Amino acid sequence: MNRFYLREDGWADGVVRMPSPNFDPRALDTAINLLVIHNISLPPGQFGGPFIADLFGNRLDCDAHPYFDQLRSLRVSAHFLVRRDGEVIQFVSANDRAWHAGASSFCGRDRCNDFSIGIELEGTDFEAFELPQYESLAALTQALLARYPIADVAGHEHIAPGRKTDPGPFFDWAHYRKSLIHNDPLNLSSSPPRFPSWVA
Repeated sequence: MNRFYLREDGWADGVVRMPSPNFDPRALDTAINLLVIHNISLPPGQFGGPFIADLFGNRLDCDAHPYFDQLRSLRVSAHFLVRRDGEVIQFVSANDRAWHAGASSFCGRDRCNDFSIGIELEGTDFEAFELPQYESLAALTQALLARYPIADVAGHEHIAPGRKTDPGPFFDWAHYRKSLIHNDPLNLSSSPPRFPSWVA
């Protein structure tokens, strides 16, 4: 049995819930069919601590670190964050629009926030992600696929090329895809989501 379950209201069981004010409703009858993978660390390259959740909750102490000064007016969120130890935090109902993608386009469609779910991995472009993160990501993806018609998985770098680089060169797309198939082989064999074209 999957450790996560997406309820009809878009909130997941099996996660820590920290609601963010940074969201708005999706347009009626919007098909949620794209999953976007990001990475984030605050301060950059440092893991643990409350700063990511504080940023998404508009309560970041911008005097706590020099890097935070540039974030004072930022209003962002993601649906989920996967910590280094695999813990999953949810900030926005997957039924609603989180503010994670910014200016973006996928397969000719702009404004990816409108039709996507955003998952942040605690990490950077410069070092490997942890095995528990892949395990949680695969289980969470499986739960999302069971609730929403997700047809594609992409990185932030794919929907905002030249502006964004995450999840970066150390994210193992092939391992993620294999973990997802191993996690739920029967379901995915009939209608697997499309990954970037070079992922084996």
